[in-house]
Amino acid sequence: MTTPTARDVKIFVPSKDFAMSRLFYAALGWKENWHHDSGLAEFELAGQRFYLQDYYEENWAENFMMYIVVDDAQAWHDHASGVIASGNFDGARASPPKEEGHGALVTYVWDPAGALLHFAQPLA
Repeated sequence: MTTPTARDVKIFVPSKDFAMSRLFYAALGWKENWHHDSGLAEFELAGQRFYLQDYYEENWAENFMMYIVVDDAQAWHDHASGVIASGNFDGARASPPKEEGHGALVTYVWDPAGALLHFAQPLA
């Protein structure tokens, strides 16, 4: 039996405050392709897309993670720290790059809902 093909895979990212999260991701550099009044928006970075949804469940949001492979984890830390410092993104924070055992230098950024973004620079 042949496995059917797929054309794309997108994840659904939670938001506690949909408007604030839309502004946060746009300020980080994601392009908002569209949004709908029903509480769904599509964002894109480096040709990869996700859906931001106007839905919040604390346990899910605080256990949600996204892994983004980057060329420079320090540059992402500096950029995210600037975005967080300049905006009104309650709950958002960033930690300096840390070398992880899986062979990447990772900057961790928490979005306003508590979702964790891993900006990971491969070391090999």
